[in-house]
Amino acid sequence: MDRALKGLPSQQIPEILVGFDQADDAGVYLLSDSLALVQTVDFFSPIIDDPFAFGQIAAANALSDIYAMGARPLTALSIVGFPEGEAEPEVLRAIIDGGLNKLNECGVALLGGHSVKDEEIKFGYAVTGTVDPARILQNSKARVGDRILLTKRLGTGLIATALKKDQADLAHVEGAIQSMLETNGQAAEIVSRFDVQAMTDVSGFGLVGHAVEVGRASKLTIEIDHRKLPVLDGALDYSSKGHRSGGLSNNREFFSPHVSWKGTVGEDKQDILFDPQTSGGLLILVSESDCSGLIDAIGNVGIAVSEIGVARLLDDTCIHIV
Repeated sequence: MDRALKGLPSQQIPEILVGFDQADDAGVYLLSDSLALVQTVDFFSPIIDDPFAFGQIAAANALSDIYAMGARPLTALSIVGFPEGEAEPEVLRAIIDGGLNKLNECGVALLGGHSVKDEEIKFGYAVTGTVDPARILQNSKARVGDRILLTKRLGTGLIATALKKDQADLAHVEGAIQSMLETNGQAAEIVSRFDVQAMTDVSGFGLVGHAVEVGRASKLTIEIDHRKLPVLDGALDYSSKGHRSGGLSNNREFFSPHVSWKGTVGEDKQDILFDPQTSGGLLILVSESDCSGLIDAIGNVGIAVSEIGVARLLDDTCIHIV
């Protein structure tokens, strides 16, 4: 997609505040001096066997892009691909029911959707929200000296791949599911009270991929301490057993040229850095003065958060792993 979009002419529409040029989580369109529209879309194939939980995760994943922009989601349209005649209608009903359950939890109105016949199940949402134009959180707004925080733990891709091969411990799968079911809404609301200008969520491109997007857009270097990475139980073990998805390998190939390794980082931790996440956490860049206060505020409501690095002056690469 990066290569396909390269060279496309930009639209000369002044109301476009955020387009696709900086790989932000959602697009933003100005409605008035105090109100802007935020839109995103996301859908994917099932990564777990429980259709109701898959629907919930798909909804949490789609809503995350809106939260990552500092916005409030308002409405959603469902996107469905379903192998008619090859899967029971009750499966689709459970998926849609799970998604609606999560939308209701977040106060988001489902206005309709579109379905097509497909060889495999796909499900997700186009989500619309609103934001104050002065409070948009973008990849391009990170500052030198910002501390880097990450909510949620990494490793959902490794665990899901092990599950597909029938090699995953059920306790590890349940831990990954509980993480993916958690929306980023509460954490994003807390972030709005602190000195944060840039934020993104960690999804298909993995931690390194989304950090590269911030580094590129903000013209700085992101330094990540691999020893501080929060990891889901079982993920490192599945890495050592070779349970890597195709997405992990693609991320490693595509983003490695932007990474410099400043210390010895084991293969398992490298996998964690490139592992594609589903309904992952927020990558938050907060001023040094507000860092400890934000960590305390997020932790006080029971949300996992870790300080994993710092933004530095741009040098030879976007990402340093120490």
